[in-house]
This record gives sequence, C-alpha cells and structure tokens, in this order.
Amino acid sequence: MDMQALLQQAQQMQQQLVEAQQALDEAEVEGTSGGGLVKVRLSGRGQVEDITVSADAIDTSDADESAQTVADLVLAAIRDAEAQVERLQQEKMGPLTQGLGGGGMPGGMPGLPGF
Repeated sequence: MDMQALLQQAQQMQQQLVEAQQALDEAEVEGTSGGGLVKVRLSGRGQVEDITVSADAIDTSDADESAQTVADLVLAAIRDAEAQVERLQQEKMGPLTQGLGGGGMPGGMPGLPGF
C-alpha cells in the first residue's frame, strides 16, 4: 500500500468535501404549496430564509379557518423545501459518502443527511 497515494487521496476527498459544503452554503431552494399560495425559501443547509404568503390564501370571512389553512400551507411548503434540500445535499455529498465506503458513518453526522 502506497501511503503517499493514500494521503493524496484523503486530501482530494477533503477538498471535495469543502467544495461540496461551499456549494450547499451558496445554494437556495424554494418549496411551495397551495399552487404557489405559500412559498418557503431555504438555504442549502436547510435554514429557513424567507416565507411568502399570498393574500389569496386568506379568507377574511372565516379567520379561524383561514389561520389554520395558512398554517397547513406553510408547513407543507416547508416540507417541500426540506425534501429539495435533502435531494440537493445527497447530490453534493453523496459521491463523497460513496468514497467512504458507501454507507456513511454509524450514528450519522448532524446536519448531513446520509452521513
């Protein structure tokens, strides 16, 4: 086993990991619900950046029902965006986990799905 080659490979993987993390830091995804009545923007790391609720989502004739509907739409949009973040993270980080033996690490790494 060539230790120099192994060290070089580890350094390349570390650089690829840094690049993947930077790409996630710069990425944004948008989740929607209610046909676009609610939009949620998340960072590539899953942090909520913005929530937009269309006035059309609000029924002024029934405030209680409208409040619950908006809450449900916001939750659905967040879940949609989270699913997109997970796909993005798998796209960016997945090839690196394959280099670690394919299964990631037991117990996982917080904040990194698939690890």
